[in-house]
Amino acid sequence: MSAGIQTDVIDFPADSAFSAERADEEPGMRELYERLSTRWDAEDSLLGDMCRHAQVPMGKLFRPVLLLESALAVGGDIAHVLPAAVGTESGHVASLVHDDIIDNDLMRRGRPAVHAKFGADNAIVAGDAMLFDLFRCLAECRQAGAQDSRIVSALEVVAKAGLELCRGQSLEYEITQGSSRDVDRYILMIKLKTGALFRGACQAGALLGGGGRQEIEALGTYGDELGIAFQMCDDLFAYTGDDDTAIGKSLLSDIRNKRMTLPVLLAYQQADRDGERLLDAAFDPELDPAEALAMVGTVIRRTGAVEASRAMALRHASAAERALDALVPTPSRHRMAHHARMAVSRVS
Repeated sequence: MSAGIQTDVIDFPADSAFSAERADEEPGMRELYERLSTRWDAEDSLLGDMCRHAQVPMGKLFRPVLLLESALAVGGDIAHVLPAAVGTESGHVASLVHDDIIDNDLMRRGRPAVHAKFGADNAIVAGDAMLFDLFRCLAECRQAGAQDSRIVSALEVVAKAGLELCRGQSLEYEITQGSSRDVDRYILMIKLKTGALFRGACQAGALLGGGGRQEIEALGTYGDELGIAFQMCDDLFAYTGDDDTAIGKSLLSDIRNKRMTLPVLLAYQQADRDGERLLDAAFDPELDPAEALAMVGTVIRRTGAVEASRAMALRHASAAERALDALVPTPSRHRMAHHARMAVSRVS
């Protein structure tokens, strides 16, 4: 166990994504949970209340876990990178707060979204604060023992990931407004909007952990491919899931915002004339979202778009796993390969 990592017993609440078993299996998880749980305790203000509401209870913590595992996979000290893992989650949650405002989603992780509880103006400020906290956390890696040059390099890849996320968000708007049915353009969008943060987390962990260029590039590829596979599976939950817990937001969100996700695009490719007309009708802005979802689901199931989407996600997850071949075999590499497989097994 690395220096500075606490091993005290922590009670994981029932509404968290944690368990004692997970904490024992994933290095740094207990400390990560404790730091995230108390990150905003010193901020006794509306801002602190909003940030705590956004971050607790926590989600799957996929991105910070990937950062920790990437550092370990290149032989790094987990204590040096824990602050960056905390910051990665802050940055991710900030993007969710802003996403919920853009999408007008009123619920997040089974409770009111930040803007629904505190108002959109305040929620924007809370999201901004958590974005700045990401960079504050990276700076804290210096006190944790990370080398200055590595911190600067990690800052560069994280900032690049944030810019790519914004490009992806803008591209999503362009695609929606233009009713584009281009699958390649959609994949570029999710690579930017989702894959970029996965890539940034993996590369930041590798940089802070002292990885070489080949390792950093391999982990970047892993993050890109895993992020794409992860988002493809998220897009499927609206048509395979029966509740919102898997993705943390309403299953009606995409259809209400008239977004053509992967299964919809693939359904358009395979649909007959009647199927196309039904899909077109479902994207009428005046139609009730639940009715629209049912109409789209009918065509998606008829055309085999669920199976085709799952197959595409599996190919990207397999590419992520293959990218790990450039790394020396370690328990961390093994766990990262498992994460790639689990990303697609979430969809039944």
